[in-house]
Amino acid sequence: MNKYGRLAKSHWARTDPSRYASILDPSRFFGQLGQQAESEIQELSLRLAGPDPPREEYLAKVGRLNMARLQAEEQVLAELILIEAPEDPEEAPDPEEGPDLISDVQKAIHEAGRESDPPG
Repeated sequence: MNKYGRLAKSHWARTDPSRYASILDPSRFFGQLGQQAESEIQELSLRLAGPDPPREEYLAKVGRLNMARLQAEEQVLAELILIEAPEDPEEAPDPEEGPDLISDVQKAIHEAGRESDPPG
């Protein structure tokens, strides 16, 4: 099992234990999922990187290829590997109450500020 399969297995077990438990052969399933992710990442990164520009310097090429690989990983992981947790009916937002985006952003900023402040 490659790193993407291991990541998926760990993530699914934490995020949705009931879905994970319903998989009959986790090693085979996540092994195949990891291989699929690796294949898609390789294909997408080649497309994102595009052809070598004329007279491209070595470090510029390395940077371009690395950036393409990271972008491909981000996209494929979001599509295949990183599932969302099932919605808990008790924690579901009330449909009559609109999303309070400003409050959510303020809360995130406040929490981030607390995490970056040194203790004391």
